[in-house]
Amino acid sequence: MEMEIDQQSKPQVAIDNVKKESSVTDANDPVTGHIISTTIGGKNGEPKRTISYMAERIVGTGSFGIVFQAKCLETGETVAIKKVLQDKRYKNRELQLMRSMDHPNVISLKHCFFSTTNRDELFLNLVMEYVPETLFRVLKHYNNVNQRMPLIYVKLYTYQIFLGLAYIHTVPGVCHRDVKPQNLLVDPLTHQLKLCDFGSAKILVAGEANISYICSRYYRAPELIFGATEYTTSIDIWSAGCVLAELLLGQPLFPGESAVDQLVEIIKVLGTPTREEIRCMNPNYTDFRFPQMKAHPWHKIFHKRMPPEAIDLASRLIQYSPSFRCTALEACAHPFFDELREPNARLPNGRPLPPLFNFKQELAGASQELINKLIPEHVRRQMGLSFIHTAGT
Repeated sequence: MEMEIDQQSKPQVAIDNVKKESSVTDANDPVTGHIISTTIGGKNGEPKRTISYMAERIVGTGSFGIVFQAKCLETGETVAIKKVLQDKRYKNRELQLMRSMDHPNVISLKHCFFSTTNRDELFLNLVMEYVPETLFRVLKHYNNVNQRMPLIYVKLYTYQIFLGLAYIHTVPGVCHRDVKPQNLLVDPLTHQLKLCDFGSAKILVAGEANISYICSRYYRAPELIFGATEYTTSIDIWSAGCVLAELLLGQPLFPGESAVDQLVEIIKVLGTPTREEIRCMNPNYTDFRFPQMKAHPWHKIFHKRMPPEAIDLASRLIQYSPSFRCTALEACAHPFFDELREPNARLPNGRPLPPLFNFKQELAGASQELINKLIPEHVRRQMGLSFIHTAGT
C-alpha cells in the first residue's frame, strides 16, 4: 500500500451546488458547446449567483482526469477547468493546497464545484486562471525553427520558476514534486511564468515518509531514484536545474528511458556518486554497483559561448547531495539574473518585465546580504518613496 494516504480525513469540502444544462453530453467527454452551470456565493451574507461555463477544447489529459479551456458565459472570461475523479471518502489534497496559495508565479484557483455523471461518479472541477502557453511548447517552437531560446528569456523564465518555488517552499511549505516544462505556464504577451498542476504536490513533514516514485523521469532528483522516502523541497530545485539546462541546451539534460537509465544519464554528467553522496541521498541504500565514471566538466556540456554564470548556476542546482543544492531564494540572487535587476531592464519588444521583486513572507529569515542582492537599489528606492508618500497622506 502506498505510504502516503494523506488526502485523509473524511469531511468533504463545502462546495458550490452544480446543475448540468440539458445540452450537456456525458460529463467525461467535454466537447465544444458542453455547458456546466454552478452556483457560487451564498456564504457570509453574499448573494448566490449562477455561473455557466462552456467547454471549448481539451488542453491536457492524464491519469488524473482532464483539463479543458472554457468560457464563462456571464463575463466572457476564459478559464481552465481541471476535472478529476473524486473519492467521496477523502478531501482532495490539490484543492486544499491551491486554496492556501497566492502568488504571481503560481496558478490561481478561482473557485471549484462538483459534478456527477450518469454512472454516479463524482468529479471535482477546479476553475483556474487560463494561461495560453507552456514552457514545453515555447521550447518546441525554438527547436522547430532550429534556434536556441534567447538568453534574456532563459533568465526571465528560470528566475520566475525560482520566485514561485521560493514562495511555495517557504510560505505554505509546499513541495511541488513535478516541476517540468509542461507544468510551467507562460503568457506570450507579458512573459510571466506560473507554476501549475499541484496534483503531485504535498506539504513535507520532517520524519514523515513520502512516496519516492514521484516526479517525471527526466526531472527526477537522484535521491528519488535511490528510493528515498524522507526527502526535502530540494527535489524541486534539482528539477528546476534540469529545466534551466534544457532551456540552455534546447534538449533535456538527462533523457533516461527508465529509472536505471536515468541514473546512468546523471552519472555520465556528475560522475559516480561517492558513498557519502549516496548516504546523503538515501542512508538506507546499500546496493553500490555503479559504473565508475568521472564527472564531465560542466563547461563541456554547454557550448563555448555559454556565459560562465549560467554554467555556475546549473552546477549549484544539479548536485547529488540535496543539502548542497542552493535554495530557491539563493538561486534568485545568483549573478546569472543580474541583467533582470538593471534599472532599465526591458523585454526585447521594449515592454516592461513582469513583476520580479514583490517578495513578502518568503524573505523571513533571509540574511540582509541576500535581501540586498534580491531587491536592487532602484527598487528599494521606489519602495522607500512610495512608503514615504503613503505615510504622508
